[in-house]
Amino acid sequence: MANPLYDALFAPHHGKSTPFLIAPDGKVRSHDDFLKQAARLAHALMAMGLQPGDRLAVQVEKTEAALALYAAAVQSGVVFLPLNSAYTVDELRYFIEDSQAGLVVCDQRMEGELTPIASGLGAKLLTLNADGHGSLMVLADDQADVFPTAHRQSDDLAALLYTSGTTGRSKGAMLSQRNLLSNAQTLVDHWRFTADDRLIHALPIFHTHGLFVASNVTLLAGCSMVFMPKFDRDAIIAAMPHSTALMGVPTFYTRLLDDDRLNQDLTKGMRLFISGSAPLLAETHLQFEERTGHRILERYGMTETNMNTTNPYEGERRAGTVGFPLSGVELKITDPETGKALPKGEIGLIEVRGENVFQGYWNMPEKTKEDLREDGFFITGDLAKYDADGYVTIVGRQKDLIISGGFNVYPKEIETVLDDQADVKESAVVGLEHPDFGEGVVAFVVMQEWAEVNEDQLIAALGQELAKYKTPKRIIALEELPRNTMGKVQKNVLRDGYRELFLN
Repeated sequence: MANPLYDALFAPHHGKSTPFLIAPDGKVRSHDDFLKQAARLAHALMAMGLQPGDRLAVQVEKTEAALALYAAAVQSGVVFLPLNSAYTVDELRYFIEDSQAGLVVCDQRMEGELTPIASGLGAKLLTLNADGHGSLMVLADDQADVFPTAHRQSDDLAALLYTSGTTGRSKGAMLSQRNLLSNAQTLVDHWRFTADDRLIHALPIFHTHGLFVASNVTLLAGCSMVFMPKFDRDAIIAAMPHSTALMGVPTFYTRLLDDDRLNQDLTKGMRLFISGSAPLLAETHLQFEERTGHRILERYGMTETNMNTTNPYEGERRAGTVGFPLSGVELKITDPETGKALPKGEIGLIEVRGENVFQGYWNMPEKTKEDLREDGFFITGDLAKYDADGYVTIVGRQKDLIISGGFNVYPKEIETVLDDQADVKESAVVGLEHPDFGEGVVAFVVMQEWAEVNEDQLIAALGQELAKYKTPKRIIALEELPRNTMGKVQKNVLRDGYRELFLN
């Protein structure tokens, strides 16, 4: 029976002894061995009473078994719900209850706290630990290593991913088989992945970047990946001479640049470095190219859409931009008030349409109607503009837009000028409630190791390049910017922590 996602990603590898997962210690797991484990796990899911369409909530550490559990969910038709390993018990309670999960798989250290929650919500619970053991594996070990693939259609749900929920409660993005498969096919084509590639995989797999971009692309291309539990600079450097590609977040590249071993000789066998999930500084682009001869390829995506744009594989990879819309993705910049398309150069909301766009928010029909237009365009909430050459530049989130004294202030513009200052390593700009201006512009900076912040001098320097209403009223130095697990700066944390700065 047909199962489009399984048939494309997994089925072609049955019986193949080709390398798939390579541990940092060099141990190799073949495609066939991986699929046999996935089949045993699929039987275990059925033994726990799950049926196609039921939700499987998973909060575990990154392991080969955890990735095989994703394959098992696809093969059995179960909807895969990966959860950030940093979520608290209260957050997990919400996800389990809201998704109506039939089974929860967690690390044994969480078993005591989650068992009463799961049972109280009518869900069962099994464990999977970082060492690959747990009650799930005990159950799976007794199962057959062949599983009759469940019949699924392209529009059937394959995954449910909750947004970070920095404002309001988290929303469950419903991703179909078509959403995931179409995007993987497009990315393999755009980024020229083949069976000869070896990807360094150091991303988490509870997120679309590590799971649906890195893993699905690798599976579809039939190549292998060095599968690391987390970012490890020494391990990545050791893997580069034997690899061809790296997918990462900006902090991967800044940390690699801090190591003198990163040079052209080390990276001569690599063909592609990809960055996403957070903005990459233009300075990092240039430094990386100077050191390695490689220009990082930056792209843009989100939980609800997978990938939307990419800088070109061949052609100019323009620093500060996220490139062009992918094949099959329509992207327009619209007026936030009217929804009408804006001309090149004007800032507005990104709207996208294509097979990659999700089906809506789980149990949130009103929010779905608000963000998904009847013609299929999704209102992303990201502010951007097209330049004269058609490159897309993200300027921030609509919720991060600052209105000071009646004027619109885009944080990205100020951050770009700040980051160009010799003494500033990185920055984040937010608006805080102000008694005179409505919102006052505040910049948070991390200074270079050799520098100390001089607020007045920095404000004066910015005043030479920015209009007065854009110039920060305060500049505050921090040792580091608050970030989530994917490297995105958590501006809500900054706003909450300094909410009364201008009110006292």
